[in-house]
Amino acid sequence: MKKGAVWILWALLLLTAGCGDKEDAGAETAEVSLSDIYAGMEEACGWEEGYMTGVEGELLEEYYPELCEIPVSHLIAQVPAMSSDVNEIVLVQCGTEEDAERAAEALQARIDRQLDGGAWYPETQAAWEGAEVLREGTCAALIASGAYQEDLEKQFRLRFS
Repeated sequence: MKKGAVWILWALLLLTAGCGDKEDAGAETAEVSLSDIYAGMEEACGWEEGYMTGVEGELLEEYYPELCEIPVSHLIAQVPAMSSDVNEIVLVQCGTEEDAERAAEALQARIDRQLDGGAWYPETQAAWEGAEVLREGTCAALIASGAYQEDLEKQFRLRFS
């Protein structure tokens, strides 16, 4: 069942990646582009192309199992490709605020698992202690970054003001 949900989520991700944010997601966040938010985050942090990589398939299910159960209209999940730095960004847009709340809870579960033994080293543990789940309308975000936490949170919030 979970693998089927992962494939459906993956297919939705591919479809929305090619179509932009044309889905009818509600008045509050209809004009918000998760791709634009993420691009602003990359620029603010000075991440070069290839530094971050997408989380998909089995890894997506392993990191965010509860998220795979929620219908989403757009999902961006990125982690460093080859780094011990904590820079985990997940941006989710749902069709309803109720689903966005469920997505926020699923993202918080990821933080909780990292704090409960998933983050082994003191530096990574400290970064996960500062991680935040943010929610605006039908959008939710997980931001975990040792060096850029405040900048990344600011980039997310700027798009909703």
